Formats: sequence, structure tokens, C-alpha cells
Amino acid sequence: MDNIATRLIHLANSLSHAKSLKQIKALHQKAIIFGLQSNTPLCKKIINLYIRRGAYRSANSVFRSIENPLDITLWNGLMSAYAKNSMFSDALSLFETLLSFPHLKPNEYTYPSLLKACGGLRRVDYGEKIHTLLMKTGFLSDVVIASSLMSGYAKCGVFACALKLFDEMPDRDLACWNNVISCYYQSGQWEKALEYFERMRSSGLKPDSVSFTTAISSCGRMLDSERGARIHEQVSSSGLAMDDYVSAALVDMYGKCGCTERARAVFEEIKIKSLVSWNAVIGSCSRIGDSLSGIKLLVRMIEGKIRPNSTTMSSLLVACAKSARLQHGRFLHGYIVRNNVCSDVYVESSLVDFYFKCGRIAFAENVFRVMPKSSIVSWKVMISGYVSAGCYLEALGVYDDMRAAGVRPDAITLTSAVTACAQSAALERGRELHEFINERRLNSNEVLMGALLDMYAKCGAVAEAAAVFNQLPRRDLVSWTSMIAAYGSHGQAPEALKLFDEMLQARVRPDRVTFLAVISACSHGGLVDEGRRFFKSMAHDYGIRPTTAEYSCLIDLLGRAGRLHEAYEMLQQNSYVREDVDMLSTLFAACHLHGEVELGGRVADLLIEKDPNDPSTYVVLEKMYAADNKWDEARKIRFKMKELGLKKRPGCSWIEVDKKMQSFLAEDKRFLEAEPVYDCLSLLYRHMEKNEMEAPHSSPSQTRTLTNSDV
Repeated sequence: MDNIATRLIHLANSLSHAKSLKQIKALHQKAIIFGLQSNTPLCKKIINLYIRRGAYRSANSVFRSIENPLDITLWNGLMSAYAKNSMFSDALSLFETLLSFPHLKPNEYTYPSLLKACGGLRRVDYGEKIHTLLMKTGFLSDVVIASSLMSGYAKCGVFACALKLFDEMPDRDLACWNNVISCYYQSGQWEKALEYFERMRSSGLKPDSVSFTTAISSCGRMLDSERGARIHEQVSSSGLAMDDYVSAALVDMYGKCGCTERARAVFEEIKIKSLVSWNAVIGSCSRIGDSLSGIKLLVRMIEGKIRPNSTTMSSLLVACAKSARLQHGRFLHGYIVRNNVCSDVYVESSLVDFYFKCGRIAFAENVFRVMPKSSIVSWKVMISGYVSAGCYLEALGVYDDMRAAGVRPDAITLTSAVTACAQSAALERGRELHEFINERRLNSNEVLMGALLDMYAKCGAVAEAAAVFNQLPRRDLVSWTSMIAAYGSHGQAPEALKLFDEMLQARVRPDRVTFLAVISACSHGGLVDEGRRFFKSMAHDYGIRPTTAEYSCLIDLLGRAGRLHEAYEMLQQNSYVREDVDMLSTLFAACHLHGEVELGGRVADLLIEKDPNDPSTYVVLEKMYAADNKWDEARKIRFKMKELGLKKRPGCSWIEVDKKMQSFLAEDKRFLEAEPVYDCLSLLYRHMEKNEMEAPHSSPSQTRTLTNSDV
């Protein structure tokens, strides 16, 4: 029998390069026929043959057939195969079975595969148990095992444990250094990653491809092209073959730093361009919105027989979105459909975002309608797209659909939803979102809380805005500015100015948006002299040159105070803003407010000269003449509008009822509750005409007309 086993082992050796599984299965069958299914040397050979061909289940079948598998190398070989091929659950299961053999002990070749499986499954609990076992058995002193444990902790996101382990290691090989550099990179501590890269070089170890790739990527994250270029020189002088990953990292780093020509030069030097390098150079075009160059690279890529993947298409669509090149993006959309490019949720989300950026909302809706919606990504891009397009009610509708589908919103999605509430003045919906944010314990997210502050401010809930502001973990310039604007726009100018002083004491430097909020607060509070002082301080003390926005705010300040001729003279003296339509419109509105017909007529003439087809100027001017009993002039304005075919644009209003937004136009009778609403309006008009402050006791039918459910 030993002779037969020897002959079969020789046969197994001859099959080491066999391409077909048939021969291996025939050998396996012979082993069973001759009763050698528990012969350890022969089974080990057959298991290795199956593993080389990727037949892991067949390998496992051979292993299970061994009656008493007491050779640890059998276990290690199969466990290593599982770990290398991401069959992590099988690797852990095999280790659990190994522990059931009391006379069989794991050795130094067992633990690296096991720890890789722990990292792959993110099983930090299991990794900690193995860590304890390694300390008890003394295997932790093995540098390979310690390095594997570090890598496992890093993959689980437990960087502190990985770094502590590194600090406690008496001996460190290149893999250990690479692991600690990778830990710092993955945790966003790129400066530390580069520090440890330099420490590794100082220790006498030569960096390999992994070391250089991580160091170069850290430079890219920090936008430090100078240091990246120095590491590039080190790669060239080290004699290390420039592999695909190092090349791609260099292209990506130069692209992130805005050095597109250098990125392209490195790419062109790559002799055999892989998908990774193509994606890197296309990504560099994407960052600057160069969709044309990206598409030209795509054409070259296809000509080189490299098939683009979802990363390629996502990058190209981002470039088209940034440049708002509709034709380019539609070409890519067509290519994806025609060539069955693997289209995942990120590609489809990029398509939705692209169409929104190009103003094609219907196209975005069509893509969203057919894309899978199990991931938050698809919902997030649709909600933010609607918000960016000003479709706030639609954004809130999609948010409701997402919740109904059982998908939990993240901080970014909630920020978009809160912004939609702010822009549509949906206070009750905003409060509901605030409650949900507190339940999810997302109130430490600065961006989300800033959006909540802005929502309360825009909805007029200043006290609630102040409460959010006071709870902020850290106050940045945006949050200070939002709160100042909230106080100012609701007539609380003293509070706004006090908060501005507090901001300066906190050493937060104001920008032009902050000054706009402060001057606007002065305008609403009638603090003309203070507003002018801040306007001067902006230029003299902070070097911020006033733009039309600041001048418009100053005109509004003077206009509200009735200093209309002063405002007009200031406009006439400044050639930069003299004929600006926004300025003139602000002054014109102030003339209407104060009944200054003569000056208002002059400003109206300038506005009509600029835009003779804007009906709002004619409408306001007619009202001014009518209020001043200048009926002939008012009649001429009406005839002029009729002659030009101009009509007053209908006003649009909306109201929040039962946490739903109801919108309607002036004289709109197309909505469901039109009849009771108009009954209610008639009742209100009658009371207003009688100058009554409170309605008399109503009949039951009238009472029903005024209920929330009807309005």
C-alpha cells in the first residue's frame, strides 16, 4: 500500500502544472479506490492541487475525509487559501475546528491567516481574543504575527490598538512599518504617516512599493506637491521598479495638487497602462472639470483594449457635472447603456447629479426612477439635487419616500432636508427633523447643526435658532454669521451687534458675508450711523473691498431711514455701481416705501432703460402714481404695459398644514380646497373693510371654513 501511495504522490507532483481539474479529480478518485483518503502526505498534495485551481470546496472535501488530521500543515495550508481568497468565515470556522483537537496546537504559520480573516470580517472581538491567546503562548514576539495583528486592528478601524502594538514591538520589519504608516493614512493623519515614513528610512529599511504608495497618497491628501515630488525623486533613485500602484499614486497626487501636466507626464511614461493608471489620470481631469480631455482619454483607453469600469464612468460624469457639459454627459450615458458597462449605484448617482447640474431635472428623475433604492446614496443625491435646483417641496417628498422605504438618512441627507425646510419656511417639518437628529445623536455634527440654525433663523424662530447656536460644540464663522443674520433680519439689531462683538472677542475674523449680515441688521434696526461705520470698517480695517452686494445693503440702510437723496447721490458718485440694476431696484423700492414719487420716477426711467420688459418696475411705478393721486400718469403706465404686452407676474405663496406644504398662485382656483379657501378670504376681506380686529361669533358652517384641515 505504501508503494501505491508513493506512486500516487509522484503522479500528484507531475500534475502541479495541470490546467484541467479532470486529472486532479482522477487522482483523487484513485486515492479513494485504494483506501488512501486518510494518507496525510497524499491528501496534502491533492489539497494543494485543488487550491491552485481554485477548487476550494473540493480541497475542503479531501481535508474532511481524513480521519485524524493531526498534521498542522494541513490546517495551515487550507486556512491560508481561505484567507487569500477572502473566504474569511471559512477560515475562522476551520480554526474553531482546529481548537477541538486537544493534541494539535496552532503554530506561527496559523495566526497570520487567522488574523487576516478577522480583519476581513471586521471582527475586532475575535481579534482581541486571539491577541490575548498570542500573549499567553508567547507568539506575539514573532514579528510576522505582530504585524498581522496590527493589520487586523487597522482593518477593523481600531487604529489606537494597532499603534500601541507597534510602539511595544522590540523588532520591526518592513511590513510593520508599512502597517503603521497605513494606519495613520487611513485615520486621516497624513502628516504622521509621512513622519513614520521618514523614520522608517532613517532606521535603515528601504521603502517598497507599498511604502511609497502610501507616502505619495498622503502628500496628495495634504495637497503637498513639493514633498510629493521629493518622494517621486526617491522612487526614481531607489532603483525600485515603478509598478502600477506607485505610478497611479503619483498621477493621483499630482492631479489632486492641480499639477495636471506633471500628472499627465507620469502617466505617459507608464509602458503598460492598467485600468488603475487610466482611472488615476481620468480622475485628475475630473477634479478640474475637464470633461473633453477625460473623454479623449476614454477613447484611447478603449482603443488600448482596456474596458472602463464604474470608477472610470463616475469620474467622467463628475467632470461633465462640474463643467455643465450636457452633450458630453449624454454621450457617456449612451455609452454606458450601449456597452453594458457595470453600472453601480455610484455611476447612477453621478448621472443624477450631472443632470441636475445641467438643469435637466426631468432626465435626473428618469434615472432615479429606474435605479435601485436600497442604498442611502441614491436617495441622498436626489434630495440634494432637488434642493440645489430650488425644488424644495419635491426634496421633502423624496425624503418622505426614503423613510417609507425603510432607508435611514445620514447626516448629509438630513442637512439637505433641513435646507429644504429653511428655503420653504417649513418650520414644523424642520422641528420634526430636529427631533430625529437628537434621537440619532447627530447633534455633534457641525454642518448639520449649522443647517438647523439657518432653518430656524429663516423661519423666524429666533429663540430656537439661538438655542441651537448655544449648543454648538464649536462655533465657526458660518454659525456666527447665521446667528447675526437671524437677529438682524427679525429686528433685533442690538442683539446682532452684541453677538458680532463677541465673535471678534473670540478671534474669529469676519468676511464680507458677516459684514453684510451686520449692515443688514443695522438697516432693519434703523441704525444708520452704525451701519455706515461698519461699511467703512470693512474696507479700512479688514481690507474687504465692497461689491455690489455691500453697496446694495448700504442703499437699503439709507432707503429704510428715508435718506433717499443721499442714497441716490452715493450711487451717482460711484461709477462702479451707478447703473447696477440691483442697486437701482433697492432704491426704487425705498422710494415706493416713502412715497418719494419724483425721485422714484427718475430711478424707474433708469430701470426701464436697462430692462424695458420687466413688468415689476411698471407695476410699482403705477402704484406710486396712484397713491399720489396722479391718475393720468398711472393710466399712461397701464397703457404702456398693455402696448408692450406685459403682465404682472402672479405671486406664489405656500403654507404648512399638518406638516405638508400647500402652494398656490394669486387667483389660483385649481387646488382641491379652493372653495373653502376663497370663502375664508371673503370673510377676512369683509372684516378688513370694516376695520375689525376680531371676527364676530360665526355660525357653525363659517367656523368649519376656518379650520386647518380645510385651509
